[in-house]
Amino acid sequence: MDKPSLPAVPLEAALLVVCPEADPVVGRHRSFLDSAAQVGVPAHITVAYPFKPVIDAYDIANLEALFLRIPAFTTTFAETDWFGSDVLFLRPLDSEPLSVVYQAVSDAFPDWPIFGGVYDSYVPHLTVGHNQPVALLREAEADVTGHLPVIQPITAVDLWSGPALASGTGQWRKVRSFPLGGALAQHAQHISVR
Repeated sequence: MDKPSLPAVPLEAALLVVCPEADPVVGRHRSFLDSAAQVGVPAHITVAYPFKPVIDAYDIANLEALFLRIPAFTTTFAETDWFGSDVLFLRPLDSEPLSVVYQAVSDAFPDWPIFGGVYDSYVPHLTVGHNQPVALLREAEADVTGHLPVIQPITAVDLWSGPALASGTGQWRKVRSFPLGGALAQHAQHISVR
């Protein structure tokens, strides 16, 4: 007799600006305050989530060309902020370059609005914790604030994928990285200086 098959957990995807410079400051807190960290997603700023869970060669070419038109930049996180009392995050000092990245993706993929189009505007942020007791989030905020600013070069947007976050199962992984304009030249110059 055949075993009954378990229902497949749907896949999700996201376009993320990964922020490794923030990990020493927020990583310990994210590991227990942010569900994305618990499925392997590093410190990041979301550009598009949910995004197309399956992308084809046309989508890849479109994303490559789109991101190469946007210059690489640096962002600085100098303060924390909140969405209500539910979400503690780092706010970039200058949100304009991140808004440009978001708008380019939004224009190119209108069927995949950030957070399903629930919010009226895009607020670039790096989540430290969410949906946790306020006292825990306040403790994290006090610790994080003492280690700011964080300066993060932004040279790429990454495509990440994994089981639906709401399922609470499985790990997410980076599928591919899309360099921003000038990022390859900056990387080559950095190597030649060493």
